[in-house]
Amino acid sequence: MKKLLVPALAAVLAMAGTMGGASAADALRLQLKWVTQAQFAGYIVAEAKGFYDAADLDITILPGGPNVAPEQVIAGGGADIIVDWMGGAAAAREKGVPLVNIAQPYKRSGLMMICPTETGIKTEADFKGKTLGVWFFGNEYPFFAWMNKLGLSTAEGGDVKVLQQSFDIQPMIQKQADCISVMTYNEYGQALDAGYGPDNLTIFNYTELGNDLLEDGLYVMEDTLADPAKVDAYARFVKASMEGWAYALANPDEAAQIVVDADESGAAELAHQRYMVGEVSKLVDANDPKLDIAAYDRTIKALIDQKIITAEPTGAYSTAVTDKL
Repeated sequence: MKKLLVPALAAVLAMAGTMGGASAADALRLQLKWVTQAQFAGYIVAEAKGFYDAADLDITILPGGPNVAPEQVIAGGGADIIVDWMGGAAAAREKGVPLVNIAQPYKRSGLMMICPTETGIKTEADFKGKTLGVWFFGNEYPFFAWMNKLGLSTAEGGDVKVLQQSFDIQPMIQKQADCISVMTYNEYGQALDAGYGPDNLTIFNYTELGNDLLEDGLYVMEDTLADPAKVDAYARFVKASMEGWAYALANPDEAAQIVVDADESGAAELAHQRYMVGEVSKLVDANDPKLDIAAYDRTIKALIDQKIITAEPTGAYSTAVTDKL
């Protein structure tokens, strides 16, 4: 009798495993670079639509914010994967946090600088003597690389005054800065809502100027890539995430609502999230998560030229995950 019961129990347990029980799923924690918003729609939609569950993954999405540095979170063991800009990741790697890019859904930069026409700024040559707003916490690297390319000193008393701006357009409205940094998918929408636009703004688009550095990529700790099981889980995560991105970009209204529903803070506003999805669709390639090496090389060169990092890193990216897709 016992010989019958033991195999029967094993069969039941095996069946439970194949049915996707929570204990069988690989648990991964994803740290976002910023608060819950459509900038990360692909991941949020993948979770809501069950794409991660179908890939046998138990994903926890951790929102970021002004006091959250993804590089520090993963270094401290608080996340398995982070969304980060390459400038911040490369700088952290040189300081001893061995981050590795495993996928790059964002192919183009969404960063711009906008200047009200009343400031008299029409070209880059007009920046000298002006106050330019920029975010810090790893977001400043593209700006400093651009200023370095123009030959403009950002040091105290230099060619331009640098204002560490807030994450909104208030420094422009309150005339604290002549120009401010905005993302095409976020703060620029706020500027449009406030009555600004191409008719009364001079707009400097980093991508159009050839100053774009890689933004929202996926990074893990280097030692985890030595574990085949981890690499397999990462590959399933990237594949399911890209399914989430494809769904979000094809269904922007639903995606915006999913983002709003996922935001526990209640700060996400539906119309703005719908705007964000539309703008993000111009930056993300939902069919290709691979890192473009030419874009990588351009980003690293700009970081070295600005002395944000001192030398070209080795092992800063890996194709081990995307090669499995």
